[in-house]
Amino acid sequence: MKNDPSYPDARFQAPGPGPWELERAHFSRPISRFSAEPFMYGMPRGFAEGAERYGLLMSHFKPALVSGFLYMQSVAVGAREGASGPPPKPLLWLLLRLHPRLRERVERSRKVFETRLWREDLDRWDRVDRPRATERNLAVQAVDPARLDTDALIAHLRRVQAHLEAMIALHHRYNFPSVLPVGDYLAHVAAWTGASAGEALALLQGTTPLAKGVAAEELGALAGALRASAAGRDALALRGDPQAVLDALAALEGDVGQATRAYLDLVRFRTVGYDVADKTGGELPEMLVRAIHAAVEGDRGDRALAARDAREKALRERVPAAHRAQLDELLAEARLTNRLRDERALYSDAWGTGLARRAVLEAGRRLAAAGKIDDPEHAVDLSLDEMIGLLRDRREPSAAEVARRARFRATATLADAPPWLNMPPGPPPPLDLLPAPARRATRAVDALLAAMSSESEARNTEATVRGLSINDGVYEGTARVVIHPDDFGRIQQGDVLVTRATSASFNVVLPLLGAIVTDRGGQLCHAAIVAREYGIPGVVGTRDGTTTIPDGARVRVDGAAGEVTVLARAPERRAQEATL
Repeated sequence: MKNDPSYPDARFQAPGPGPWELERAHFSRPISRFSAEPFMYGMPRGFAEGAERYGLLMSHFKPALVSGFLYMQSVAVGAREGASGPPPKPLLWLLLRLHPRLRERVERSRKVFETRLWREDLDRWDRVDRPRATERNLAVQAVDPARLDTDALIAHLRRVQAHLEAMIALHHRYNFPSVLPVGDYLAHVAAWTGASAGEALALLQGTTPLAKGVAAEELGALAGALRASAAGRDALALRGDPQAVLDALAALEGDVGQATRAYLDLVRFRTVGYDVADKTGGELPEMLVRAIHAAVEGDRGDRALAARDAREKALRERVPAAHRAQLDELLAEARLTNRLRDERALYSDAWGTGLARRAVLEAGRRLAAAGKIDDPEHAVDLSLDEMIGLLRDRREPSAAEVARRARFRATATLADAPPWLNMPPGPPPPLDLLPAPARRATRAVDALLAAMSSESEARNTEATVRGLSINDGVYEGTARVVIHPDDFGRIQQGDVLVTRATSASFNVVLPLLGAIVTDRGGQLCHAAIVAREYGIPGVVGTRDGTTTIPDGARVRVDGAAGEVTVLARAPERRAQEATL
């Protein structure tokens, strides 16, 4: 693998010239070696294909692993990799007019907006790529790694890693049809009204059904079947082992059993993160049982949707009359494509990652039984070649070395890595130098990135954490700080999720939550979308909520003010502090 990391030795040497930014959207800690290989190749390939199709002047992101952390470098079309900023204005003007690849991109960008290319891609996603991805995932899922001999398991490991790379590429190929119409809408609304991204994005509520949970349709069908079945409700009410509850529901005859099996087939092999080190839904049966309970009790999203029309009317009145027809068109396009944001992950790499994890853990069980590694979970910290070598009786890397890697990955966080290597990037090129189609696309992407990643700069204290308001309302509940996948099993219905960031893979726990608080993310981050869909208070971009808010504390989340107040620490925490 290129740029093979030297971790766990944290040296943080830049892998090349130019600015390298720490990747924070997908990974909140060092990436496992098994996941690194498909991501390093699949992500830039899919991104480059999408960027070319949409005529963007940025070609792709170049990834590199540095001391176990993922860093990225943006590469513009026709630019020298490693450049720290745009060329001088006269040279940029000449490049845009003379460079054939740049001229081709600008012309393609014009056609994107004229033809609304994202509609064609949405149709292809529904008719071709989503069904094909589902078929391929189900084909891999049909193979039980535990039943394979060593040679067959090795072949299966190669298959799941290649499959994961293809699923990652598919995810990123659909980046732009899923977000460009939203960014275009945001940019225009801001120019016409000065409205914040949060005000504009509130009008997209109700357009991302999967934000209501992985397999939302299947979960809704199961909830309906349970409401109509006394036997189903009795099985759901069983005490003790949550896996036994799921097994009892799945074994029932009729609608409940059929709906349970359909739901579990879709959630049990999807991860709650982007790494094979992250657990799958099937490994968290207690969380699934709680999610089913919450679904049976009702859907809070309908209450949130009721207020959307009033917000739309108020915002529309702020738009100059001459632009209102265009506002309607832009909003319609943003609403149309918004569901792709979650779907492209849940039907591709979230599923592929979970299937890869199943195979890797089977290899880990065999290696642990042979004394080659200390814990089956440590297998994720082997590269594919290392895993195959150990399965074929090689002795390196040693169990001690693999354990050292696992400890580093489990304990290191983004706070341990510098946000930039070499230097931050130079300023972006002035928009007025770009041709009109490229200017519109660039403005849309800029608006989108700002809405996704701009965080609060408000000062935090031990008692109050401040961030960006993403949905109105006030909620008091127990803070559940989720850092590692193992933490998901502790989430109770009504908890306030406090985490570094959420992804579409978190959707399986969302029916349980009373409010959401994140360290990172802006008005268009996944947590913000979720809070709007459910109509629950949310505060994002607090920077250090997970390190300030104690796990188990009683907190008040004020969505309108963008504040989280610690009302009382957990009893066990107070007792510990009293003995110090």
